[in-house]
Amino acid sequence: MTRSYHIEELPLPGLKRIQIPVFHDDRGFFSEAFSEKKFADAKLPHRFVQMNRSRSKAGTLRGLHYQRNPWQGKLITVLSGKIWDVVVDLRPGPTQGKSFAIELTDDGNWLYVPGGFAHGFCVLGEAHADVLYQVDQPYDASKESGICWDDPTLNIQWPIKPKWISEKDRQLPKYSSTSFL
Repeated sequence: MTRSYHIEELPLPGLKRIQIPVFHDDRGFFSEAFSEKKFADAKLPHRFVQMNRSRSKAGTLRGLHYQRNPWQGKLITVLSGKIWDVVVDLRPGPTQGKSFAIELTDDGNWLYVPGGFAHGFCVLGEAHADVLYQVDQPYDASKESGICWDDPTLNIQWPIKPKWISEKDRQLPKYSSTSFL
């Protein structure tokens, strides 16, 4: 019953999609959602200090958030529903300001987002989405920030017009007016 993870390198350095084996039978399914040893053996980050869960209504947009000094990496999956997950590379270098988006569902895929990225998502479909994510640095409100989800400089192609956005997220600064150092 053991199969290794399938790891896909995504277009931005350090960003990975991880397919965890899912075992189905007449009762439903089972998956070992996280194994520190298997992540370490696969050369994946494997030390996480906090696990968070959010439930969002269909049409909700959350983000784009990040935490720095130190940067916070995330390991993200969907427990139910469907999301359009977006990251923006904030690290100095040739991919700074580039974004990547992927649809995540409850099919066993995880997205690893290293520190140095802004992250956000919108909920697709007619139902809510439950998102689970582990982080490699504790949450610190004094170190959190974000960038505006619809900043034209970033040219992110969101698949829906959001119905629900927090007031805090509506007031995030534009990418061009933010220092990431």
